[in-house]
Amino acid sequence: MLVVHHLNDSRSQRILWLLEELGAPYEIKHYQRDATTRLAPPELKAVHPLGKSPVITDGDITIAESGAIVDYIVRKYGQGKLGAPSAENGAGEKASEQYNEWLHYAEGSAMLPLMLNMYTGRLGEAGAPLQPRIQSEMANHLSYVDGALAGRDWLMGKDLSGADIQMSFVGEVARAMGQQDKYPNIKGWVERFQARPAYQASLEKGGAYNLGPRT
Repeated sequence: MLVVHHLNDSRSQRILWLLEELGAPYEIKHYQRDATTRLAPPELKAVHPLGKSPVITDGDITIAESGAIVDYIVRKYGQGKLGAPSAENGAGEKASEQYNEWLHYAEGSAMLPLMLNMYTGRLGEAGAPLQPRIQSEMANHLSYVDGALAGRDWLMGKDLSGADIQMSFVGEVARAMGQQDKYPNIKGWVERFQARPAYQASLEKGGAYNLGPRT
């Protein structure tokens, strides 16, 4: 049985969403952040040396890193759903490579300026000299994502895919930082995926998630 080692208020929420979209069997092992430091508990190091979440175990296989997890789950449990568009659906090699690029881009590039903005914001005036470059990079990446969503509901076109699930955290963090209204295509995209029944079901199973739908 596939087990999601799920940390509250973390990227592992999107893994639960993916599994709910696929209707795949899984179990959740819950972990809670330290209330003061907001760090993951040391028990996660028993699962993977990095002590981070998301991480999954599936038999004797252990995988960390969201992109690798999304790719593994879609290939093993997707039964043709949520993966790269196939040639049978009129897509070619270009679409397949674009899908793979989104899986890597989410954490490889897009999240970096958002995380830097969060961390330097805690430094107050000490972090101010870095802000112009950070804001410029945030605008660069969020404009890129917003442009990719122009005229379409999902990153790969008319259908939801693993690319949207992997990239979802970027859109949610951008909204939490007050950036979303600047990018209407991202705003609409986040609203669409958060309204999906599978997303709502994943919230019920995952527990508290501060980046979820606004009430």
